[in-house]
Amino acid sequence: MTNTATCISPIDGSVFATRETLDFAAATKAVAAAKSAQRAWAARPLDERIALVRAGVAAIGDMNNEIVPEIAHQMGRPVRYGGEFGGFNERASHMADIATEALAPIIVEDSANFDRKIKRVPHGVVLVVAPWNYPYMTAINSVAPALIAGNAVVLKHASQTLLVGERMAQAFHSVGIPKDVFQNMFLGHDTTSELIANGAFGFVNFTGSVGGGKAMERAAAGTFTGVGLELGGKDPGYVMEDADLDAAVDTLIDGAMFNSGQCCCGIERIYVVDSLYDAFVEKAVAIVSAYKLGNPLDPETTLGPMAHVRFAEEVRMQTAEAIKAGAKALIDPKLFPNDGGAYLMPQILVDVDHSMRVMRDESFGPVVGIMRVKDDAEAIKLMNDSEFGLTASLWTRDYERAERIGDQLETGTVFTNRADYLDPALCWTGCKNTGRGGGLSVIGYHNLTRPKSYHIKKA
Repeated sequence: MTNTATCISPIDGSVFATRETLDFAAATKAVAAAKSAQRAWAARPLDERIALVRAGVAAIGDMNNEIVPEIAHQMGRPVRYGGEFGGFNERASHMADIATEALAPIIVEDSANFDRKIKRVPHGVVLVVAPWNYPYMTAINSVAPALIAGNAVVLKHASQTLLVGERMAQAFHSVGIPKDVFQNMFLGHDTTSELIANGAFGFVNFTGSVGGGKAMERAAAGTFTGVGLELGGKDPGYVMEDADLDAAVDTLIDGAMFNSGQCCCGIERIYVVDSLYDAFVEKAVAIVSAYKLGNPLDPETTLGPMAHVRFAEEVRMQTAEAIKAGAKALIDPKLFPNDGGAYLMPQILVDVDHSMRVMRDESFGPVVGIMRVKDDAEAIKLMNDSEFGLTASLWTRDYERAERIGDQLETGTVFTNRADYLDPALCWTGCKNTGRGGGLSVIGYHNLTRPKSYHIKKA
């Protein structure tokens, strides 16, 4: 029996793409080819690997006019935003720029008597399991540095964004990266787990749900395979009394609603000091009320459908539960007559508290709860009252205060006066149920390689 992966377009519920998945035997053969090809790839000069990856990234850019509507069809992001190539290129380029220094040996001693150093060497074959919400940028976070570091890469992309891996393979192969060194594979969950359990990979990098991360860890148990995990989030924003109010509202609400709220580091809960609370809420409602929900292929659309009906239904359920428990919804449904199915109107909730799932569970949709707080201590307590820890966004002109607060937050990244941005020069990491490990930056190279020590006695 042939198994398939299927992309159901959120635009109209039609089947946009299907692909046959590999069975275990075929996948094992493909991984073996990757292992064999990796040795020659790692033996190439670093500068050559860097140049080929840069060329592959540029080839993706050349496809952007085709890629943008494909993304809209696959996961619903409006075409007006132009796709992901800007961030895709920024991340890959930064990792290419720092590769020589990041991968350079650590020289402990170079004397007449001893040569002692630590090299960074590739794991071998790296499995990258990428999500659908930012399908190009999340994949390149690991793919570019893994290839540059001398690994072969197997990319398994989400079924919602089936065409992304094919595009990346087409681009990389077109510039001379060997086909066995970078492989896009269509794999079912069971086959993926079986490959990991059989020690097929030197390292696994997974971006997705908490449940998916647990499945990866279970599959790797006892194999000693390294696993990097970026999982859920419930990222908070905190607006202090000396904040630039207009900038705070614009940035935090955009962080909550952009991409229909389907952002790993999107803002999902906002805490505002009492003196600014009413003005913040008023401005936030005005911004959200002006959005246009509709077909993402329409250039006038600012908010497209969620990637799947079931994702929209989860957000509807969280919102309804909160309202039943006493929350107040501020966005008028009459402004969004096409709400339904995967098309989900945006919503702002007030009179919320942490007994409500909408303030605790990952929503991953265009809804945000706003709470009034009296001081830093209350805000810190509420921001830390979460099973997740990816980013937090602090708004103040007192940068020392922001750092003091940041030091007390259980999170991977602390933003001050910005939000919802991945800086490739900084380690992308999280704590608690958000996962473990770190991507991008010098630390990203450390996770995609292993240390190897050399102790040479010369006399």
